[in-house]
Amino acid sequence: MTGDVKYYLEDLSVGMRSETRAIITEEMINTFADITGDHNPIHVDAEFAATTAFGQRIAHGALSASFISAVLGNDLPGPGALFVELNLRFRKPAFIGDEVIAIAEVAEINERSGRIKMKVHCEVDGVKICRGDAGVMVQKRPTS
Repeated sequence: MTGDVKYYLEDLSVGMRSETRAIITEEMINTFADITGDHNPIHVDAEFAATTAFGQRIAHGALSASFISAVLGNDLPGPGALFVELNLRFRKPAFIGDEVIAIAEVAEINERSGRIKMKVHCEVDGVKICRGDAGVMVQKRPTS
């Protein structure tokens, strides 16, 4: 391989998968709120969040989903790939202290276009908190 590319299109096969893990912290939620401007009190105000059905602060859904980007950009397909589409359904929230596992699996490969479809989801304690699919453009192996 040349440069930082981990996988070229020709290296991929349906069923390949990778994951990353992160523990949700109060600092992550506060920083995410500052970066995005989403200061919904269910995320940032413990007193308000205690009055909701969840009884405590929840992480932004997009914060949990952002770990999918880490899998795609760092591991599978990895550096050089371009994340172009995400269709995601949120099912449950993540809370401070939860370990979120983001998992991506190659579902389809279009060799002509260089685009792959990845099945993606995040889970906490084995329960899917979001799931969907992602579209990724992957470089073809350079010819000499």
